[in-house]
Amino acid sequence: MKTAVVTDTASYLTPEQIKQYNITVLPITVILGDKQYKETEELTDQKFYDYLRNEPELPTTAQVSMGQIQEAYDRLVAEGYDTIISIHLSLGITSFMDNLRMFVKDYDKAKVYPFDSMAASAAEADLVMLAGSMAQKGEDPEKIVVKMEELRDSTDIYFAVNDLKHLSRTGRLSNHSAIIGSLLDVKPLLTFKDGKIFAIGKERTMHRAFRVIALEIQKYADAHPDWKLHITIVDSNNREMLEKWSNDFQTNFPNARISTSHLGPAISVHTGEKTMGVVWDRDLLNED
Repeated sequence: MKTAVVTDTASYLTPEQIKQYNITVLPITVILGDKQYKETEELTDQKFYDYLRNEPELPTTAQVSMGQIQEAYDRLVAEGYDTIISIHLSLGITSFMDNLRMFVKDYDKAKVYPFDSMAASAAEADLVMLAGSMAQKGEDPEKIVVKMEELRDSTDIYFAVNDLKHLSRTGRLSNHSAIIGSLLDVKPLLTFKDGKIFAIGKERTMHRAFRVIALEIQKYADAHPDWKLHITIVDSNNREMLEKWSNDFQTNFPNARISTSHLGPAISVHTGEKTMGVVWDRDLLNED
């Protein structure tokens, strides 16, 4: 049995990670005006943010098509894979997972395990890298899925945005009425619950948002003293703040593995620019 791992560009894996864990990555399409771009392949972050700041028509996205999925799966089958684990953006953000589950019912060239990350960005990436690592070791795919479920259940995500206008416009905020995000200098604080985005509070500054998140991580660490902790700091074109938060988290949690990632165009369409987020979970990838 030979198992392949497939994901989408919302995981924001680096080229080095893609190579190391042998991941097939399918691009989400980002639409700027009347032009369409494959994320990471055809659209740079700089071009996207320039458009976001300067153009009146807001960008949109189009999910990975079933045609792209079939082409990728067929190629993997031709390379000798008979099992595919396909890990994607949360069903709470896009209907893609429903479409994929329908597609694989009729796909008989390989056994496909569709897996809802119930998140995006670094949380999705952690699942993908765990699956890739286990697949390279020849682990049974059902064991891989169980381990991914364990990792997903251990994952928490908090992120702070400059305002809620993008999430409100795209309809991705599940409890819009619970928070006022247009107040001057307020940074709405959000999380994922059951794969959907919920507002949970608001802070006056990103520094205060950091303090709230650090407190939550400390509670998590105290509740799971035997777990190795992995913390990933994520930015949306906010690299100076990314470096500061990374250093501060390393100081606050010296025994944790600290990583960095970012939000590219397909997710920044919803969050806007200057978002800061943190993903923390059990470091199953590096446990013995």
